[in-house]
Amino acid sequence: MGPAVIGVVDQDSPTPEVPLPDQCATMTLTQTITTARGLFAPGHLGALTWFAPFELVDDLLDGPGRQGRIRQVPMRVAVYFVLALALFPDLSYAGVWDMLTGAVSQMGHRVATLTDAGLADLRRRLGPDPLRELFEVVAGPLGQPRTVGVSYRGMRTVAFDGCKSTRVPETADNVAWLGRHKLAAGAVAAYPLLSVMALVETGTRALLGAVLGPVRGEVDTALELIEHVKAGMLVLADRGFDANAFIRAVHRAGAAVLLRASASRKPAVLRVLHDGSYLSVIAGVPVRVIAATVTVTCADGSVHQGVYRLVTTLTDAHRHPATDLFALYHQRWEIEVAFLAIRHTMLKGHILRSGDPQGLRQEMWAQLTVYQLLRTAMIDATDAIEGCDPDRASFTAALTAARHSVTLAWTWTGSASPSC
Repeated sequence: MGPAVIGVVDQDSPTPEVPLPDQCATMTLTQTITTARGLFAPGHLGALTWFAPFELVDDLLDGPGRQGRIRQVPMRVAVYFVLALALFPDLSYAGVWDMLTGAVSQMGHRVATLTDAGLADLRRRLGPDPLRELFEVVAGPLGQPRTVGVSYRGMRTVAFDGCKSTRVPETADNVAWLGRHKLAAGAVAAYPLLSVMALVETGTRALLGAVLGPVRGEVDTALELIEHVKAGMLVLADRGFDANAFIRAVHRAGAAVLLRASASRKPAVLRVLHDGSYLSVIAGVPVRVIAATVTVTCADGSVHQGVYRLVTTLTDAHRHPATDLFALYHQRWEIEVAFLAIRHTMLKGHILRSGDPQGLRQEMWAQLTVYQLLRTAMIDATDAIEGCDPDRASFTAALTAARHSVTLAWTWTGSASPSC
């Protein structure tokens, strides 16, 4: 078992090799990454730059009002700085800037020195749109046909859900946009809450699309992402999405659906099948309803039972046995794991930094972008090992490695940029 190696190039010296601690993989990975000198030197995201390269960022900034410099800092650098804020949520602006520039300056490269106020102005003048557009470019399914666990009988499994617990600063602007979230018994949440609705590839936990904003109806928000639902997908969702409009929209997109029925749903029984499931029609869509009694025995010996009903457009009971679909439905929880990684592993319990809606949008798009880059790097690694399940990759380990690769920027090059 050999060490994994990241190769970095200095244009004036031989390529160094930096061994990393032994992992469970049995291969050596070599990768070349280049960053710029001078004013562009802070414009990188460590090893994740490989998945969000300079050319891509420059392309997104190639538009009216997006070129030039902000306080002698190129716009490209501003983008990477905002992305780095997502990697280091517990550091100040100046602390994150030091992460991007400290090791580079030790190489003798001259980089700009900015205060917290200057970096806050950098963020404000950049705005949220470049980060949103960057997310839209990197978002999408990551699983290949050979990737373990990304499909069921040839259909790519994806899931909808919302995360409504991201806390933001209680400023007048944020409250005006997001409102105050009411809890049980009339109580009000301590902080305004930003909602994220996402569509996730369950096998890799990659983001296919997302919508940000105030907490509101899940179905209406999910329908804003319906363009990301494609033929050949199987959409998983909990009972909060058991709505005629949702089932109809997924069906029209050419995808199959498997969701838990709400207690109020009383579909007509058209024909009972051999496995006890039955055929029905919901919102003009032919469906099959599967019921099962779930029994839970607790450690104290108490027993709890409940009836679960699934609604699916997979109406062939022989090709899609009820037991298989109930087992598959558990994959819906992979989207909860994705939100857990964003909300807790990345943010580490911190509230977002921004005191205004534009800043919150920029910050959250950066958060989602960095999450997707991490997932891309993880799938890139697991797909290199035949038969390796993406679930075997540790998100925490990937995040830690990405942070270290930023702080160890001394291993990176300096290639001259014509704009420097």
